[in-house]
Amino acid sequence: MHVFSSQSWGAGLPAPTITHGTRPAAAGEGPLVRCTSRASLGRDARRYRGWVDNRDAAREFLTSRRAKITPQQAGVPVSGQRRVPGLRRSEVAALAGMSVEYYSKLERGQLAGASPSVLEAIARALRLDDAEREHLFDLASAAQGGGMLARPRRRSDKQWTPTPGLQWILDAMRDAPAAIGNGRGDLLAANHLGRALYSDLLKDPRPNFARFTFLDEAARRFFPDWDYFADITVANLRTEAGRHPRDRQLHELVGELSTLSEEFRRRWNAHDVRIHAAGTKHFHHPVVGDLTLAYETVDLRTGGGVAMTVYAAEPGSASEHALQLLASWAATSAPMPDRADA
Repeated sequence: MHVFSSQSWGAGLPAPTITHGTRPAAAGEGPLVRCTSRASLGRDARRYRGWVDNRDAAREFLTSRRAKITPQQAGVPVSGQRRVPGLRRSEVAALAGMSVEYYSKLERGQLAGASPSVLEAIARALRLDDAEREHLFDLASAAQGGGMLARPRRRSDKQWTPTPGLQWILDAMRDAPAAIGNGRGDLLAANHLGRALYSDLLKDPRPNFARFTFLDEAARRFFPDWDYFADITVANLRTEAGRHPRDRQLHELVGELSTLSEEFRRRWNAHDVRIHAAGTKHFHHPVVGDLTLAYETVDLRTGGGVAMTVYAAEPGSASEHALQLLASWAATSAPMPDRADA
């Protein structure tokens, strides 16, 4: 169920619509499927449930990280012909201070019982960044290890909705786009300027950044650096999968996107992860054009695993002027242009 009420859309913003069919393929690009039947999605999604197996996820993650570290980066002497692109298992084991047999067991996905000190040693040996280290601990937690690793709770399927007070707080931010989403990339709430910024995304009755990025032709215009946004979108989903391996809706989303998008499948199989916190994003809005916005994302202590992202433009910049135009467009009930015209 879509969480925005009829009042929350605000004047001048389009009511959600459902589009069907495919768009013509761009040069060098395969066809992009926009929509298919629920029955077909259900069948195809089940084909991609293999990633839910914690052992498979752990094995593929550790193998992919090992392949990315060269002997030179790890300070390992090189001798003879090497048949693997990165480190050997024996080299990782030596760097982590454990036996080859034990590390091989862990890399086969058998993380149950691995202590925090063992996981830290592997993280150092593989030179994992903060997001990758957290993902490794999430995978070990999902394997129901002992010690400091707690068994993850199954996430409720109940739809999160903002309290009236939280929506008032969002609406009080009049000069900055603000939006609330979850780890699956669902857009759950926004202020007036946030809804104006994401007007293309909100044309879908189930606004989700991953679906928009990979299944909506408007995304390649809205995100000028589409490949970058596609990379971080999948990395965020892979991170969420490690944190909540029993999230049924996340399973279904990954199955749907794996079925419909080769671009998504390729990135999903790379096992890259990311912590989404702060930075700069570039957009091309159909009404006001290019926007370069700084953003900060903060977790909300309201439960449900949701976070709020707030955007701002550099004072005196062209993007600040574009944001002011966007606010005027939304406030004066300006109609959305046709996508072909945009």
